[in-house]
Amino acid sequence: MITFRPVTHEDLPTLEIWMARPHWRKWWGEPIEESGYVREMVEGRDTTLPFIFRLDGLDKGYIQVWYVKDQLETDFAKDYPWLNLLPHEAVGVDLSIADEEDLSKGIGTRVLQAFVRKLRQDGYDRIIIDPDPANQRAVKAYRKAGFREIPDLLGKTDDSLLMEHMNTEGVS
Repeated sequence: MITFRPVTHEDLPTLEIWMARPHWRKWWGEPIEESGYVREMVEGRDTTLPFIFRLDGLDKGYIQVWYVKDQLETDFAKDYPWLNLLPHEAVGVDLSIADEEDLSKGIGTRVLQAFVRKLRQDGYDRIIIDPDPANQRAVKAYRKAGFREIPDLLGKTDDSLLMEHMNTEGVS
């Protein structure tokens, strides 16, 4: 069973350990800087919501949801101008699996599917994910979870491949 629990201050040391692992560092920034961003979220200085995802009661990784409209006036938007090309009502998702030995086992796909269901229940229709196109493991998992490249943005987003979840509920 997959569950999500909000990140707390007590989780920050564990996240720093996870973020220092080679499979995280390849795609995320410096662990201290990244955990600082999560600290800002936990303390309410950033509207991004961070979660630990759990599989069968065990902490297995990190997932967050961020709000496009809230990022438009930030330094993040200066670094990623493609944010201005997204629907302002959209939310973005980022995730990473804690342990390298859990990669390529379908966990990321299943977690993302469960998280998308949660976001849909919370009323979000536009759900974006932005992997580095070189991260083919992630791109493949995201496709399996129902995300597809946004055709109008292909080639316009540098080191981010913009994908949107395709809501197929109610479609025959």
